Amino acid sequence: MLKTIPKKIGKFDIGRVLGSGSTGTVYLAEDPFIGRQVAVKVAVNDLMADPKEGARYRKMFFNEAKIAGILNHPNILPTFDAGIDGKLCYIVMEYMDSEKTLADFCTPETLLPVEKVIEIIYKCCKALAYAHRFNIIHRDIKPSNILLTKEMDVKIADFSLAQYIQSDSTQLMGIVGSPRYMSPEQLNEEVLTIRTDLFSLGVVLYEMLAGCPPFQAENVTSLIYQIAYEDPPPLRYYQPEMPEMLELIIRKALNKNPEGRYQNGEDFASDLSQALSQKFNIDQDPSTEINQKQRFNHLKKLNFFKEFTDLEIWEVIRASVWVEFHQGQIIVHEGDVSDSFYVIISGKVDVTKEDITIVTLNEGDCFGEMGYLTHTIRSADVVTNTNVMLIKVNSTLIERSSPNCQLHFYKVFLKTLINRLKKTSNMISKHEGSALKLPQRDSSL
Repeated sequence: MLKTIPKKIGKFDIGRVLGSGSTGTVYLAEDPFIGRQVAVKVAVNDLMADPKEGARYRKMFFNEAKIAGILNHPNILPTFDAGIDGKLCYIVMEYMDSEKTLADFCTPETLLPVEKVIEIIYKCCKALAYAHRFNIIHRDIKPSNILLTKEMDVKIADFSLAQYIQSDSTQLMGIVGSPRYMSPEQLNEEVLTIRTDLFSLGVVLYEMLAGCPPFQAENVTSLIYQIAYEDPPPLRYYQPEMPEMLELIIRKALNKNPEGRYQNGEDFASDLSQALSQKFNIDQDPSTEINQKQRFNHLKKLNFFKEFTDLEIWEVIRASVWVEFHQGQIIVHEGDVSDSFYVIISGKVDVTKEDITIVTLNEGDCFGEMGYLTHTIRSADVVTNTNVMLIKVNSTLIERSSPNCQLHFYKVFLKTLINRLKKTSNMISKHEGSALKLPQRDSSL
């Protein structure tokens, strides 16, 4: 940390210290040109000036800005700028006003509800899957590098140790990061793949569920041996009520052999989604039990699935959760962020804004598709008008279905959006027509 807090770095007005670590100090700052609060991370001067490690450290520091600047995902902390001001090297990031990380919820006294943990790690899986599509490995996934907003949304941060897969540029080699969260191949300094991040995320998941890390030792040598050769205690050793499905997910995520591990973040997220739906029924009140043939017959008669083949309808059945709501229940809350959409099997729902009904949707209609397509917050409430049966489908499960099945979903979404735009245009036209027919006011009044 600098001995005195600078008043200005680059164009940014510096405020209080938000935190400090081995690689730098983070300050709360303001961009005077747009009036936005940001977080400015300043590198440790002594490390930058070191004749042996200075160049390596500088590369690592600006690596964070370079890589994070490529990524644009709601669950990855965005980087806005980077630069050098005199002897100070800095990067500018989004300011997180909660100052909490997952590390605040990894002890027996601070554990979050299991369903919330699954939701958080699910979002991390999706964010890593996104980064991995750019051939970027984070290499330092751990609780303190996963930030939480006040709304308990997640942001993966600190890409200073990240690397490109198959890049021609020189990479930061050696054991870098936090050994407790490293994969066996990372500790052995082998060539890394995206599966090293998924192992690390599995360690975080275990710690958030058990209240302690899966691998614990008195020294680094013993810790490395455990990670390479020993299995961690079962979750039920610490939490006897833990569902077996989560045990299986942990076991797969922490497989010593990368080939036996989750091969990508989407697969990891899919299993977590299934665990959430099947074991906790978060959105189901009450859950409904309908045999597979009945489900097929229900979907077959709906106009939504008119162009789907029988095989694709069976895909939908396997990729969806069937839920039932009573009259007057809120299914979707305005302001929620979700990558799920719904298709009404029976009953009616009202789309409302400030307690005003905008439209009533019926059997065969869908809702939530805009949130699914754009990953934006919900702009209205959806409330049941009658008892309702519907299916809930999330993006991960659809992405794992066949290309033809995905294509049919997008075609239905497109038709739905076009029909809604037509209705809106007609309503506007009628309103304008009525306005034109109004009598002119007498100027003498």
